[in-house]
Amino acid sequence: MIYLDNHATTPCDRRVAESMMTWLVEQFGNPHSTSHEMGREAADAIESSLEQIAMTLGVTSETLLVTSGATESNNLAIDGVCRHPRQKRKHFVTSTIEHPSILDVAKRLQRDGYRVSFIGVHPQGHELAGQVNLDELSRVVDEGTALVSIHWANNEIGVIQPMAQIAEITHQFGSLLHSDATQAVGRIEVKLDAADVDLVSASAHKFYGPKGVGLLTFGGGAERRRVRLKPLFVGGGQQRNLRSGTMSPANVIAMATALGFAVEELASTESSVRGLRNQFFATLSGAIDGIELNGLALDSGQRLAGNLNLMLPDIEGEAWMAACREVAFSSGSACSSVDADASHVIMGLGRSESEARRSVRFGIGKFNTQSEITHASQLLIDSYRRLRV
Repeated sequence: MIYLDNHATTPCDRRVAESMMTWLVEQFGNPHSTSHEMGREAADAIESSLEQIAMTLGVTSETLLVTSGATESNNLAIDGVCRHPRQKRKHFVTSTIEHPSILDVAKRLQRDGYRVSFIGVHPQGHELAGQVNLDELSRVVDEGTALVSIHWANNEIGVIQPMAQIAEITHQFGSLLHSDATQAVGRIEVKLDAADVDLVSASAHKFYGPKGVGLLTFGGGAERRRVRLKPLFVGGGQQRNLRSGTMSPANVIAMATALGFAVEELASTESSVRGLRNQFFATLSGAIDGIELNGLALDSGQRLAGNLNLMLPDIEGEAWMAACREVAFSSGSACSSVDADASHVIMGLGRSESEARRSVRFGIGKFNTQSEITHASQLLIDSYRRLRV
C-alpha cells in the first residue's frame, strides 16, 4: 500500500524507534523511584528530554506536561482552564473547523451552562479560505472570556492560522489563548514566545514519533501569563499534581528525538513534500475534469506543504477510497471516521453536504517518494475512471 495519510499519523522514524529500545529493555527504571540509581537515571533522561523540547518550542521545561497525546492535552487545556475553581470567567471561544477533541469539549461546556462562541472561517473562494475571521473574533472576545482555542494548522485542509494576530485579539481582555498545534509542530516553525500563545497541544506520532505520547505547554507565551489548570485525574502527584501517572522515559525520549529530527530537517522536508504534493495535484487535476481544491491556494504560503484536499466532480470520496485500496488516504479527520457525517471542516468553508462528501484528504510525508506519487496518481486515476463507467 502507498501511504498518503500522514495527517492521521506518520510512520515512526527508525532512528526514533532505536532511541527507545535501551529505555524499554535495559534502563527500564521507574523515573519516580528515585531512591535507586535506575530510577534516577530515568528521571534525569526525562528532564533532559523535556529541556530539549522546551528549547525547541520557545518555553521552559517547567511549563511542559507530558500526556498521552493531543486529545488529552486539548481536554486538559480547555477543561483545566475553564473549570478551575478560581476561574470566574465563563466564556469559551473556538472556531467551527476545530478537531473533535476541541469541539466536543466545547459542546460539553455549553451543556454545563458555559457561554461558548463558535467563530466562522473565510469561505471557499476567499483569498484567506479556512482562516479564522479575525473581525468576528474581535467582536466575540470580551472581559468574560476565559479561553480562546484556535488550532495552529488544520488537520483536513492544512490552513495555517495567523496565531500572532489571534493572540493580540485574545489578550486585549486578559483572556488566555490555547492552540491545538498537532499538525503544526514539527511541520512548520512553532515558537510560542514569538507567537505569544499561552497553551499548546501536540502529539509525537504526527512528527514521526511513537503513538501514545504528547505534550501540553502552559504559561509559555511571551508574557508568561499565569495559567491555572484543574487536573483531569489525580493519584500519585506526578508532574506537579497536574497530570498524575507513571511517565515513560522511552516515550518522552522518543518524542524529544523525533522533534529534534523534525526541526533539524524541516527545510528539506518541506521542500520535498511540497514538490511531491504539487506534482500530485497537477497530475490528478490534469486527468480528472472538474476536480477542485479545498482551502487556500497551494502557493499561498499559509498551507501545510504536504496537504492536499480535493473535491471530486461526481463521486463520493468514500467510493473512491473503496475503489482504490492500494492507496491510503481519507475523507476527513481520523478521529471523525467512526461516524458517517460529512466533514464539518469542508462545510465550514461554505461547501454543501454533497460537496463535503465528494472531498478527500491526502497527506504527503517525508518518507514518500517520487515513484510512489507517480504510481499512486495512476492508480487513483484508473479507479476514478472505472467508477465513471
